[in-house]
Formats: sequence, structure tokens, C-alpha cells
Amino acid sequence: MSDIIINEVGLRDGLQNQSCPITTDDKQRLFSSLWNSGLRNFEVTSFVHPKAVPQMADAEAVMQFLPDADDAEFTVLVPNRRGYERAVAAGAKAVAVVLTATDTFNRRNIQMSLEQATAVCREIIDAAGGDNIYVRAYVSAACGCPYEGPVSSERVFSLVDAVAQADEISIADTIGCGGPRQISELMTPLVAEYGCEKFNLHLHDTRGLAVANAWAGLQAGVRRFDASIGGLGGCPFAPGAAGNLATEDLVVLLHQCGYSTGIDLEKLLQAIVVAEEIVGHPLGGRSRKWLQQQDLGSCQV
Repeated sequence: MSDIIINEVGLRDGLQNQSCPITTDDKQRLFSSLWNSGLRNFEVTSFVHPKAVPQMADAEAVMQFLPDADDAEFTVLVPNRRGYERAVAAGAKAVAVVLTATDTFNRRNIQMSLEQATAVCREIIDAAGGDNIYVRAYVSAACGCPYEGPVSSERVFSLVDAVAQADEISIADTIGCGGPRQISELMTPLVAEYGCEKFNLHLHDTRGLAVANAWAGLQAGVRRFDASIGGLGGCPFAPGAAGNLATEDLVVLLHQCGYSTGIDLEKLLQAIVVAEEIVGHPLGGRSRKWLQQQDLGSCQV
């Protein structure tokens, strides 16, 4: 069993703001390459209105190509009750709701005030409990907002408390403005209060600190992380947000530090090539060039 769970978000967060249309067949091809690397936790799509995020218009079709595997978890993002109902009808067994830490970002992202978004998240969490659906709650922009600036730890703690009935809570540095000290100051008390199994970290690499922030999360007790193949990602509603923490960079960090992930780095590199073919531009985290020069069959990373 793996020491650390890596949740691959490339299919959703990674593809949602790509400029070229991505077909369902290409999404299936990318998923297959990621699956072959050993990844078993995915955020696969978003049941959002197609006009808001056109790349996610095929959400129901994506659900059809997912394997029926007991050792896998496939999460879908649902911005509201209508998205939740679509997801359940499509066979989703795990959903993710989003609560952004500031009022302005909530209005830009899901057209709700912070108060409204909190109420909707709690409503979906309650409904998911009745439907036996696993639910993850994102607390987004936890380190800072592109519209309102710094976000206090107290605000994050309050929002975590508001969605504490969720099975899992993902603390998201949505625009990549956080640093290791801030991650430690957020995650250490949260893990102490709720337990490490409650939390996930979702990191972006805008300032090149995503791996350092992941290490800070590890030191605080976090054992679940989001990552995106080749560093794909960004947020269409967050100006200045760069790509996500690259899956390969996170795996290199974890393997170097003696953690087990169940992921084959050589096959993960092959998945980056597939992702590049699909999006039409170069990809790769900070470790990719080095990894390509290694004999991964014998190299300790």
C-alpha cells in the first residue's frame, strides 16, 4: 500500500483552460497513459455548465470510459446542486465542491457570494451523505486571492469548520502565492485538530515553490496531494495562476524521501508525451529534463 496518495487532476484542472479543443477520445488516451503509470486517484471532469468551461462539456462521456476498479477513486467537480445531480445520474461515486476563501473570487468562479457558496456546499455535502457519495470540499485561494489579496489563517480555519462534514477537505493554493511557512502554519493546526486523513493539498507552481510547499505539507502530516501531469493547469477565473504542481516533480520528491507512491516514473514520462501531443505545446515539471537523462530502472529517486 502506498504511503502517499497522489490525486491526478490533469484531466480536469489541467485541461479546463486549454485553448485548443480536447476530444473525449484524447482524454481517454491521456487517462490510459496515466493509469498505466500506476495512478489510481483522479479528478476526471467537472459537471459545470458548458458555456462556463467548454472543455468540460463532455463530462458524461468521460464517465463512460472509466474502469470499474475497486482500488481506484474518480472524483468529479460539481459547482452547484444541478451539477451534483448530473454527476450522480452519470454514475459518479465521489464529488468535489468548491468554497473559495473570498467573496469576490466566489462571484467570479461560481457566481455566488461566499455566504451562498457556503450554503450550497453544505447542502451538497448533506445530500452526498444520504446518497452514499464520497465528498471532497475544496477551500480554494487559501493562501491568497487574485482579487482581494492575502487570506488570513483564521478565515481558512473558519471555512474548514463550515465544511467539516465532508469526507475530505482540500486546502488549495489556487494562484500559487503561498510559501512553506504559510503552508505549515495552515496545515499543522488543521491536521492536529481533524487528523491527517481529513486533508489534501492542492498546489500551483506560479513562483516555483510547489515542491517546497508539498514538503512543508508532508512535515505537517498531510498524506494526500493533488498534482497534474507535466504541470498542466491553471484557473480560468484566477488571473496569474500558473500550472499545478507537476505529478512527476511530486513523485521525485516522495521517492527521494523514501515514501511509496505506487507510481512508475518511466511510464509517467510517457504520459507527459501523450499530454503534449493532446494540448499541442511543451510540458514538463522541473524534474523532467533530469529524469529523461537517467536510467530509471536503476536510478534511486
